[in-house]
Amino acid sequence: MLVNKVTDIIVQNSTVSIISYKKNILDKGLILVLHRNKTESLSHEYRDRIYIRKDIILKLTEHGEMNQTSLLSYCGLNLMKHKDILDSLEKKEFIKRTELPWGNKKMIKYAVTEKGREFCKLVLDPYEEMFPRKVRKDKEQS
Repeated sequence: MLVNKVTDIIVQNSTVSIISYKKNILDKGLILVLHRNKTESLSHEYRDRIYIRKDIILKLTEHGEMNQTSLLSYCGLNLMKHKDILDSLEKKEFIKRTELPWGNKKMIKYAVTEKGREFCKLVLDPYEEMFPRKVRKDKEQS
């Protein structure tokens, strides 16, 4: 089995830069794919909760209704860490939660309400204009 073997790695500020690679054989069927001179970030950047709320409302506006898994995936969220944000948005009636039977389980779907759209236009959009999100240095250079 052919596998790429890293010959030089530079780690700086939670970023890994892979400098070069060679072909090598690895046992146990493990496959490792690395790209030459590709930079991979090891950590996720912090995102303020207000921007998370805006991202949720915008995704639901863009896609209409979404199931919980898709919504969290599109917004880059984790259910265990961010469930309270979804619950808060639902409690304030910015989003609507619907539970549908799906076999012996239930599927949870979310949709944005008119109140949520208005909140986004009147509060979140002006907030982001006043306090824009920080741009990563990697993105600025590309």
